[in-house]
Amino acid sequence: MTPTLRTERMTLTPYRPEDEDAFVGLLRDEEVCRWMGQERAPEADLRAVFKVIMDEIYPQNRFDLWAVWLDGAYVGHAEIKKTGNVDGYEMIAAFVRDSWGKGLGSELVTELIRYAARTLRVDRVYGMVGAENAASLALCARLGFTFVRDVVGDDGSVTKMLVVPTGAAPNETAPKEATDPAEGAPGREPALRPSPQS
Repeated sequence: MTPTLRTERMTLTPYRPEDEDAFVGLLRDEEVCRWMGQERAPEADLRAVFKVIMDEIYPQNRFDLWAVWLDGAYVGHAEIKKTGNVDGYEMIAAFVRDSWGKGLGSELVTELIRYAARTLRVDRVYGMVGAENAASLALCARLGFTFVRDVVGDDGSVTKMLVVPTGAAPNETAPKEATDPAEGAPGREPALRPSPQS
């Protein structure tokens, strides 16, 4: 079961049904989607994704994803899971625009790295950051991520695959092993990517 996590300023909680509008609002923001490297999805599709989160992902304990809160206000979304993008676990994060530039990205990613080490017991985690997302690339460099390779999309866009050690000993039998079957499926969960942070 996805646990509640706390950083110095933020609280990460499993989504609740009443958080649907906040989730949809984040992923309907065109600027957020641009920095995440994805097309803005129709509202109906995002509501269908939220239903999958509540009805399938949480009950089946597929992987961890959180609503991110600051002083009681919804400020973003976070996930850590196995995907088809990397050989291991990928961290995914997005923040509402009003929270950009406050250093929340560093704080959140640091907590996800700790979670990967102490709970998932994996020795490394990955991030996928758009080549034009200078703020997120700088954040990752400060936190010790190193470059793995470029991933070129069908449209010619370039995403940087990055990796960071967690400090945990390698463990091939971490608790959550299943790759999300909804990953990349139309009308299901979108591929979330970091929005610009410092």
